[in-house]
Amino acid sequence: MDRGSKRGTPPGPGAGHAAEPAEPGRVPLAVVVVDREGLVSHWSRGARRLFGVPREEAIGRTALDLLPVSGALTEGHDPAPWADDGLGPDLGSSLDGGLSYPAAGRARLAAPGRERADVLWWAYPLVGPGPERLLVLAADAEGLRPGDGTFERIAPGFALHTDFPGAEDLARRLPEILPSMSVGESARIVGQILELGYPVLEFSQNERVPVTPDWGVARRAERKARRERAARARAAGEPVPEELRDEAEDLEYAAVRERLEFLNEVSGRIGTSLDLSRTIIEVSRAVVPRFTDVAGTYLREQVVAGEGFAEGVPDTTTLWHRVAVEHTDEPGRWDDVVPVGEAMPFPAHTPFFQCMTTGEPVLVPRISEEMGHAIAAQFEKRDIRPLITGRSMLVVPLKARDVVLGFMILLRHPERPVFNDMDRVTGAELAARAGLVLDNARMYTFQENVAETLQDSMLPHIPPRMAGCDIATRYLPGTLLGRVGGDWFDAVKLHGGRTAFVVGDVMGHGLNSAAMMGQLRTAVQTMAGLDLPPAQLLRNLDDLAQRLGDTYLATCLYAVYDPIASELRLANAGHIPPVLVRAEDGRSELLDLPTGAPIGVGGVPFEEVRVRVEPGDRLVMCTDGLVEVRGEDIGVGLATLCESAAHPAASMDAACDTIIRSLNTRGGRKDDVALLMARLNGIEPDDVAEWRLALDAAEAGRARAVVREQLHDWGLAELAAPAELLVSELVTNAVRHAHARPVALRLVRGDTLLCEVDDDDHELPTLLSAGPLDDTGRGLRVVSTLAREWGTSRTGAGKTVWFELTLPRRRTPPASHAK
Repeated sequence: MDRGSKRGTPPGPGAGHAAEPAEPGRVPLAVVVVDREGLVSHWSRGARRLFGVPREEAIGRTALDLLPVSGALTEGHDPAPWADDGLGPDLGSSLDGGLSYPAAGRARLAAPGRERADVLWWAYPLVGPGPERLLVLAADAEGLRPGDGTFERIAPGFALHTDFPGAEDLARRLPEILPSMSVGESARIVGQILELGYPVLEFSQNERVPVTPDWGVARRAERKARRERAARARAAGEPVPEELRDEAEDLEYAAVRERLEFLNEVSGRIGTSLDLSRTIIEVSRAVVPRFTDVAGTYLREQVVAGEGFAEGVPDTTTLWHRVAVEHTDEPGRWDDVVPVGEAMPFPAHTPFFQCMTTGEPVLVPRISEEMGHAIAAQFEKRDIRPLITGRSMLVVPLKARDVVLGFMILLRHPERPVFNDMDRVTGAELAARAGLVLDNARMYTFQENVAETLQDSMLPHIPPRMAGCDIATRYLPGTLLGRVGGDWFDAVKLHGGRTAFVVGDVMGHGLNSAAMMGQLRTAVQTMAGLDLPPAQLLRNLDDLAQRLGDTYLATCLYAVYDPIASELRLANAGHIPPVLVRAEDGRSELLDLPTGAPIGVGGVPFEEVRVRVEPGDRLVMCTDGLVEVRGEDIGVGLATLCESAAHPAASMDAACDTIIRSLNTRGGRKDDVALLMARLNGIEPDDVAEWRLALDAAEAGRARAVVREQLHDWGLAELAAPAELLVSELVTNAVRHAHARPVALRLVRGDTLLCEVDDDDHELPTLLSAGPLDDTGRGLRVVSTLAREWGTSRTGAGKTVWFELTLPRRRTPPASHAK
């Protein structure tokens, strides 16, 4: 706070002493320390300037003789009464021990050779075992007077370094008498007071000066002082004065109120987020150094992992993870001995085991040599005794909903007061609040893990290679709206070596959207397996959504890739268009598709578009969460998508990463993202063989012959025997059930050997259990047993029955598939 008087500081009123120029934003301050005998033990240069008395003459003299109290200065000075502005008692009351709380005031001071000057003063009673009793600060009001009325309130504050012998004790006691001061802050205060004498001054508006320090703190300080006076009287065997005995109830109330204020302050500092790691750090740092000097936090293994666990009392096999260690010792002292991340059980004889099994705090006023040795025995090859022996220890359970999640080990330095019963109560309340915050973070982490598992289970695991194409996908959950959403992608294997690509987005987020997404995705898979044309499939999906309810809408893009015909058939239901990257020149374009209405609107038409593609072209389909940013035209995102999709990449995964990196770093994304990229390799004509077979039972023999010959030509002679047998079964069935059109037989060499038999009968064959005397029903059983996969599909002209055989391992994939 380098805000202070905007003008240079005028000379002080001390006789014969010119004022030293003030640093910018600072004002010279007189600092006087009075001991318990009423004698001056410290007299700063600022005091010499302000009161005109050299340090050599002031040290050891009675403070009442030197300071302007009750209308008099030192001998030879004109009387100058202190003007009591009704803001607090006069300085004389502080000097003679009549006050035990901070006070402030203003006085008119007369010095030789000067007119009366305004002096502001602050008095801070010092409590504790040291010889100092009172700290007095004073300043020339002329240097603080705001000419424009902007700055009116002042409060002294200070900085580092001192040569005052009692500074260490003073620094330790200042938090007890100055509002909101930690040990470190008080050290800075003492340093600047005793060494430099130049305070940093804080100003605010609409207050008269001076302002008495926080009266709540003052009353607590007064009660503390009375309590100490009563304790000293008892220790000396003297009767406790009646006025001190009457204060017992008030002192107890004040102590409780002080603890409640501490707990309220801690409560405001923890639980600022639901991130478990951050919450652990907040809980550990909240108690150091105000309540304790060392805080070690231990949690159950399942809590750290964000998992659920069975309720019950922990035992000696329960693993506890040390998740945080905060302390005021020199840096690194605890790190090697008790590293964060270590997991360990605790034996039954330890106070830690007692705490976690009873769920109650365990207080050890001082850790004895014997207890220190017992605790240290748990740490192999590490001697923890120097860190804990002689310290006061309080172990508090971290509980939530009557379940012990962990515990905190609190240690105080030997020179600090030991933990007492009130500390035990305070620690228990603190741990209860911290335990609830930690459990909330744990459950949030657990729910996130469940949601992520649910999302992963709903998204398909698509193989990187399918017939005539390579596929890569990405899914990114919304950054702010949870791990579960309604975006999905899919790739469905169709007969004829074709593949259906799907990308959809249920509007909204959360479990309901995810559930709706799961239903639509399953429906798309089922209807794709029926080989419905894209537009018809979206029409049926829209009807289904209407039957499921009108709560949700969804967009969907459906494409069927035929690697033999080198063709895409697409239909769109309100989705953003796909990008096609041409392999020939690297050019990318948004495919011009009829947009259509979202799924769930009902009663709207969908149109199919056919697009010619070439081997090596790439199809990119995504949801709008990737390209749409709040406050930005979606055209900007689509243009970036086209540009990034066309960027050369070493692999499909690298190409997806390039797109994500280009679009996901713009900021503002809050929606889920689903991305599917397919490289359309195609199937070369030399890898396809087709025949037409007459409706004659003898054609089964011809089918076996042509298949055997073709497999020898392809270097797949070892597949000839099973392929001939299966082809013979399918052709025999097709010839038997066909009506007028010839039977079509096709072999396709790709990642597998695919065989298809088409006929004009719409009745799909089924797998039957044939008995010993049955004449039929065994053909498909043979196919099901020998084939890698098999299936049936209806077509516009009838049906297709197909099977696949695994290629021999030694065979190298065709060059066209390695693009």
